[in-house]
Amino acid sequence: MDRLFLTLGALSAGLSVAAGAFGAHALRERVEPRLLEVFETAARYQMYHALALLAVAWLATRVTSNWLSASGWLFVAGTVLFSGSLYAMTFTGIRALGAITPIGGVCFIAGWLALAMAARS
Repeated sequence: MDRLFLTLGALSAGLSVAAGAFGAHALRERVEPRLLEVFETAARYQMYHALALLAVAWLATRVTSNWLSASGWLFVAGTVLFSGSLYAMTFTGIRALGAITPIGGVCFIAGWLALAMAARS
């Protein structure tokens, strides 16, 4: 599990950096300022949770916990749903995709709570 979360975290962090650079350079002239802010939020939260996945991977080498595994998967799901929906909304302009974003946010919150439970077990 540790190698899987390490791999996913590293890939997600790299994609977040690429997304941030893309947003700063390629999107600035192509999308309205509000959607650029949405895109930047997606990249920022992706990076936060990529780093959280790296922490989960590190902890998995020291602790065996179902809570820890749940935390990692919730961070992955949150990234896909939260950041993914915001990226999609930026590229398509379909504002209804924003309805998916809070589900990803709940996954992030649940991931942090599961991480706290892993620390207690």
